[in-house]
Amino acid sequence: MKIALMDSGIGLLAAAAATRRLRPDADLLLSSDPDGMPWGPRTPADLTGRARAVARAAAALRPEALIVACNTASVHSLETLRGDLEPGIPVIGTVPAIKPAAAAGGRVAIWATPATTGSPYQRGLIRDFAAGVPVTEVPCPGLADAVEACDEAAVVRAVAAAAALTPADVTDVVLGCTHYELVAEPIRAALAARTGGAALRYHGSAEAVAVQALRRIGAEPAPGLPRTGGLTVLHSGRTSTLPRAALGYAEGRLLAGHEHGVPAAL
Repeated sequence: MKIALMDSGIGLLAAAAATRRLRPDADLLLSSDPDGMPWGPRTPADLTGRARAVARAAAALRPEALIVACNTASVHSLETLRGDLEPGIPVIGTVPAIKPAAAAGGRVAIWATPATTGSPYQRGLIRDFAAGVPVTEVPCPGLADAVEACDEAAVVRAVAAAAALTPADVTDVVLGCTHYELVAEPIRAALAARTGGAALRYHGSAEAVAVQALRRIGAEPAPGLPRTGGLTVLHSGRTSTLPRAALGYAEGRLLAGHEHGVPAAL
């Protein structure tokens, strides 16, 4: 079994680690675009061109499924990628977990990039899945870039700024960018201080897209299987290794021992 994941950078690590935990026997293929990142400031057409190149590089290695582990690329490019690759390779997009966050009926905060915050796409999800629920859209300028660089000080500053914009009575927090799941603990710490230690519910997308990818290829989670799956890394189509910044996160370290088909010694 081979499952590919794509993103501009290391935001794909959370979904890749979730896939690794669910199926330790699966070969993972991580296809990113360091030559063209960040994708967020690009026009939709330009972004889609970059995403198509990254997806095609992954598809050339014949994965059974491709996870678009990037909210921005899913917004602008998902249908194009599906047109390119399906039905031969199922393509799974990443959608902010607004629906499950709103289901509890509390007060929801959606942390997202400035480009996504207030966008018709996000407003549509709020309208469809969170009608009648108090929702605050929280822009997080610089947070994805800080995560990408594994710059701890910059992460703390960006998280603190976003926490200051989050209502103190929030009950549910949607991590609306795949990069944010890599710094869930600093986010939890900042919001605990903001809310007086209230127990908040956090909603990411990594495990959900991993489960969906397995479902699309007719496989079931089997976390107890031996850790035999390998890891292949593509950078803008070139065979490479995990970037140094990836090793600053638990998800990257989980994956690192699997590079070039060598199982992690964990």
